[in-house]
Amino acid sequence: MLKRDIFYILFGYLLGSILFARLGGLLFKQHDVTQDGTDRNPGTMNAFLYGGFWCGVFALCGDLLKGFLPVFLYLNVEPQPAPSLSLSLVMAAPVLGHICPVFCPLHGGKGIAVTFGCLLGLFPQPLPFAFLAGAFLFFTLILRIDPHYYRTLATYFVSALLTVWFVPERCTVFGYLLIAVLVTVKLLLSAEEKARFEVKWAWKH
Repeated sequence: MLKRDIFYILFGYLLGSILFARLGGLLFKQHDVTQDGTDRNPGTMNAFLYGGFWCGVFALCGDLLKGFLPVFLYLNVEPQPAPSLSLSLVMAAPVLGHICPVFCPLHGGKGIAVTFGCLLGLFPQPLPFAFLAGAFLFFTLILRIDPHYYRTLATYFVSALLTVWFVPERCTVFGYLLIAVLVTVKLLLSAEEKARFEVKWAWKH
């Protein structure tokens, strides 16, 4: 593996370890707002819920950016003739950093916003991002799955299948599968209270 590959993998992991929801709480509310929630998840949703609009926007932009930058820079700064397996690891590194940050390994987030950032970094390749966003919208606005815990599991499962079937670049597919596994394991091990599983057409709620 080239030094360049190792640099971007480490860069992605360390950048992913910066928990912008906590930073936003300290900046806008002068305390760690992620501790106010029952699940204490340092993610974008809790930043919005307990820190307010600007804290949420700060966390969302930070989480998107820390996923976007390593992937986009890896592909566009002295790009290699053909992306290799290293791209898969660069894609997964920010999500791993967010889920298992170097500064507090047992207290990371779920990695959802960071996933979107990583997939945006693949620009101009649109399919993985479109599959993830489309699945979230489908299970929210059409065939609604509740609670959010199960909706997220279904979204990653379906978007991973679509990526395997329709994305020809194997390194991109493997990278997304790594991300999906990381997020799924984090969800399965999370201590959040899980309400009863429900699936209904959205207009019947």
